[in-house]
Amino acid sequence: MEVKLECKTRPEGSKPRALRREGVIPANLYGHNGAEAISLVLTQKEAVTLLKNASVNNTLVDLAIPELEWNGKVLIREVQTHPWKRNLHHISFFCPSGDNDVEVVVPLKIVGSSIGMSKGGIMEQMVTQVKVRCLPSNIPQYLEMDISGVDIGKTFCVGNLVLPEGIKVLDDPNKNIIGIVAPRKKG
Repeated sequence: MEVKLECKTRPEGSKPRALRREGVIPANLYGHNGAEAISLVLTQKEAVTLLKNASVNNTLVDLAIPELEWNGKVLIREVQTHPWKRNLHHISFFCPSGDNDVEVVVPLKIVGSSIGMSKGGIMEQMVTQVKVRCLPSNIPQYLEMDISGVDIGKTFCVGNLVLPEGIKVLDDPNKNIIGIVAPRKKG
């Protein structure tokens, strides 16, 4: 899914609290031009829509800054919220260069029916996402894991994932993702 966003540069000397009271969320863009960072703002509504359609360290976002005549693909690196009110405080964007690998978190998608589950076993999932390294253009929306061969008493671990070309998982290959356990006996 393609996510597009347009931001404005942050007014010089503006205070983050004042901006948030006006319904505007402060943001920063890093990596677009070496070590230089740009202070940006986006409306509360745009920020909420963005976070519904994109996830941190996973989704490439088409970001445009018309005032600077800049546009490019960025990752959401960090989202800051109020500790208990959960109000959005700040968003950080990172612009990866096309020829450098990035580290992102990718969700896992279960496919197939486990042999163990067909025998009455119960699936326990311990991990729902893994950290991978790849080029920005190769970031997968999710990684599939075919659990068809997993029987009762067996597990599916990170090392069992079949990876698309150019993707390297950074998590421990022995880390269990799911396990099929025997059903509890009644009585």
